[in-house]
Amino acid sequence: MCAKKQTPEDRFKEIRNAKANHNYFVGDCFEAGLVLKGTEVKALREGNAQIGDGFCRVEKGQVWLYNSHIGEYSFGNFQNHEPRRKRKLLLHKREIHKLLGATDAGGKSLIPIRIYLKHGLLKIEIALCTGKKLHDKRETMKKKITMREAEREMRHHK
Repeated sequence: MCAKKQTPEDRFKEIRNAKANHNYFVGDCFEAGLVLKGTEVKALREGNAQIGDGFCRVEKGQVWLYNSHIGEYSFGNFQNHEPRRKRKLLLHKREIHKLLGATDAGGKSLIPIRIYLKHGLLKIEIALCTGKKLHDKRETMKKKITMREAEREMRHHK
């Protein structure tokens, strides 16, 4: 995965897409900013979000996040946000052109991997992913099981 290892002073709550590594071969990762409303920021800080069904599209030179659920802020009022609205992502133009070229070539999708806090700002990590077939998923599960068994054996022999 593309995520860096967290240091103790860098701890924060993050929302992960648990399905991403199971359903896709994860390729290049990009860090993007999110255009959010105030109640969305507060809901994300509470950890009230799901990005498992989310995906991104490049439209008219801008990247948009679809189908991600950011729950309503618990202390919000009538001005609370809509949970499943599309959200704009902030990327450099050269990154957008790279993403557009990769998705237009076919076979690649833009999938959100995680949402996290960095220096007080909410960031989203998106990746260029290729979908896995059923036999690929089975192969990945077999590798994971054998690695787990090998680690267990190594621990018992110490």
